[in-house]
Order: sequence, then structure tokens, then C-alpha cells
Amino acid sequence: MFQARKLMAVAACAATIALVPAFAACSSQTYVTSIAKSGTDGNYDIYTIYYSDGSTSEFTMPNSMVSAEDLYQQYIIETGEDISYSEFLSKYMNVSGTDTSSTINYCLQSCLKIYAEFVETGYSIGFGGITTVSDVNVYTGAAVIYSIDEDADGYTYLVTNYHVVYDNDADASKNGGTKIAREIYGYLYGSEGTPTASGRDSDGYTEYDYGQYGISLEYVGGSVENDVAVLRVKTEDIKAVNENIRAVDVADTYYVGETAIAIGNPEGNGLSVTQGIVSTENEHITLNIDGTLRSYRSLRIDTPLYSGNSGGGLFNSDGELIGITNAGNTEDQNINYAVPLEVVTGTVDNIIYYANDGDSSTNNAYKVDFGITTSSSGSKYVYDSSSGYGAIEEDVKVESVISGGIAANVGVRTGDVIRGIIVNGVEKQITRTFMLDDVALTIRAGDTVSLVLERDGDSVTTSVYNVAADDLGTLS
Repeated sequence: MFQARKLMAVAACAATIALVPAFAACSSQTYVTSIAKSGTDGNYDIYTIYYSDGSTSEFTMPNSMVSAEDLYQQYIIETGEDISYSEFLSKYMNVSGTDTSSTINYCLQSCLKIYAEFVETGYSIGFGGITTVSDVNVYTGAAVIYSIDEDADGYTYLVTNYHVVYDNDADASKNGGTKIAREIYGYLYGSEGTPTASGRDSDGYTEYDYGQYGISLEYVGGSVENDVAVLRVKTEDIKAVNENIRAVDVADTYYVGETAIAIGNPEGNGLSVTQGIVSTENEHITLNIDGTLRSYRSLRIDTPLYSGNSGGGLFNSDGELIGITNAGNTEDQNINYAVPLEVVTGTVDNIIYYANDGDSSTNNAYKVDFGITTSSSGSKYVYDSSSGYGAIEEDVKVESVISGGIAANVGVRTGDVIRGIIVNGVEKQITRTFMLDDVALTIRAGDTVSLVLERDGDSVTTSVYNVAADDLGTLS
């Protein structure tokens, strides 16, 4: 997201295109690296154009502003290049600045605060002794809009944390036979409200009124082992509250050190924003959501999080989703965590797919089992000077191959190093062990799979395997 005042470095550049052949022709030898205001005489501003070969040129313009959109349109006219506006900005413009307010305002269109109702049973001590008392308790969290189907009777899908809509203390026998919330409501930013007790239902439980802005949400499915849940609502119903909602933009990747903006519902007081950075892109933490201790791969962030932030979006400085905030360290200030992007998208897409596959026997989420155990070695940090970012890479070595599994069927051997997995003809590189799980979430019955291996120093591509339904296991 870009603010007008950030465009000062590219102000009036459209007028220079005809004067700068290297830029207009998009030369592979010489190209513009940046444009900056370098001086002024009071009436005219001086701009310096910096080229990839070290040369510079200057032009002057009256004290005025030309937007990046104007520059983009002029570039298309001059070059005829088929390039999108976002690609143009990424490729040619170096827009700097630390003000993320426009990014945050953009993201707020996709955010909701969530209220989840559960029937819990407790104990009351009175003159008659100890008695059990059951009633509805309401817990808060947040969610983001993941996708919007504009067709008639289409649904808008939301993503939140599993633990936002699951309560291990719920009395399943009185909560509809499940520990998933019996009622879930959401409020869009700018159309917020708070539930108020409005009486008792036929079972004697407290009823809550969510007011004119409360949006009733349906639980679609979730994964406790990934701490991700999917909700939905008819698109026409959510747009009746605000027709300007939009689905989140999903990032391609994320890096250590980049901005991490959290939008959540801290302490149930309404949607609000905190900001920090990504501290670590792969850390395992232990959580107990349903009575079982599990290890969760997480992004570590120093973005402040509070009770009620769970399920909210974590965004980069471009307003793109990079995770879903889910946990904090109560002992150390601002050491907090989020479900990583790949886990979020893999789980959500999986759940939505099986909710709409027309097969009543499939529900929730499924993950393919490759039939191998692995170990990692040779871990190292690799910096990419062209992007300015780096990543940790490691060798993913096959320790054992399970008889009858996918790997055994395509000829994988103990000692092979997995370099990639080809799904439906598209190769996905494997440079970390956890990437195997990420890819496994994206594979469906009917897909084709082969593995790219390093064996005794040679590159080997296995035969192709057609994935069957019984190759998939239910994701808990």
C-alpha cells in the first residue's frame, strides 16, 4: 500500500519517459534503479534518475505531484509492455517510508472480531450442598476474510484459530454434542457491537443479543493440530452490513525482519492494531488446546499480542497476510507467535475443498502420507543479494521408506535427499523438512505426484504416482 506523500521520490516521472530511452525501452542492459528529488530552486524541483550502470540524468518539474498510477499509465503507452500496476511498482519503483497507516486501513476491510458461545457446567456451593450449574459463556477472538464468492447464494469464507471456536471446558452433552461453539458471531470493523444478555432460552441458558451489526457465522471445519478453523456466511448477508468488504491479499512468502502488523480484538474491546517484526520464521511451541500437548510450527514475532488477538490476521507492510496470530509468551514481553502462512492457506484451502466436493463422506481436512521418515542435515543460511532477503536451507534426507507407501511405489530409497516434489507437473522445491507437510496439505485424490531426489550425487526424478483417496489421512 502506498501513500501519496511516499511518491515524492517518483513525482512527475511520467514526463521523463520520452526523454529516457533506457527506461522507456525496458533495456536488459541499462534500467532505472531509483528516482529521487535532489534539489529545488523554489519554483521547480530537480529529480535525479539513477541507472543500473552507475550513470545519472536529471530533469525538472514544477512543484507538483504526479502519482505512481500516472507514471504506470504513461509507461504502458510508451513501451506497450504487458505488466500489471503492482508488478510495475515492484519492478521499477523503490518506494520508501515507514508509515504503515494506509496499509493498516486497507487491511481493516478484511477483519472481524469474533464471539463464540459455549455451554459450560460448573459447581455451586450453597446451603443445600454442592450442585452443578450450566450456562452459556462467551469468548472473544478475531478472524479475517479469506475468500468471497460473489455468485448468487455464494459464501464468504473466514479463517480464525481453532481454539477460538473450540472450548475444552464446554459440556458437550449440553452444547449440541460437540465442544465447537454452538453460536458464532462476527462484527466487521466500523460496524462493531457487543453482545448483551437478553433473557433465558428454553433450557434456561442465557441468551445474547448481538444487535444490528452482529453477523451469524457457520463453522465449516478445523484442525486442532494446525490451530486453524474455517467459518462462512452467505456473501449477501455479510455485504448487507458493509458492501465494501474484501478478502485478504495473501503474501507469496515472508522473511525474518519484515514488518508484522497484527489486527485483533484484544480483551474483547474491539478491533485494534499492533506492530512489530518477524523474529524467527520457524520455531516450535507447545500448546494444549484440547487436553493434549502438541508441538506447533510457528512464526515468532515481537508484535504485542493480548487476550482476544487469537485468530486475527498478521500482515506485512504491503498489507498481505503472512499468518494468523495464535499465542503469546506470558513470561517474556512481546515474544508472541502466529500460525505460518503455508499452514494457514494449506489447511483453509483443504477444508473449503472438501466442504464443497459434493461427497458427504468427506469433511474437514486431509493430508497425504508419503510413507517416509526423514532427518535434516547441512543447515545453513543463504542470502539472495537480488532480493535482499535470505533463508535457512537444509538437506532433507530419507531415513526409512514404509512398504506399500507412495515413496516405496515410486522407488525412493533410504539415504536419498529430497530436492523437490512435483504435483500435477509443477515442482515445489524442498529446502526444509517442514515443507513436506506444507506440500502434503495441498495434494488431493486424483493428483499426480513424483519426487526429485539427489542420489549418490546425481539428480533423479521418480516415476509418477496417482494419488488415491486411501493415501490421504484425516487431519485432526
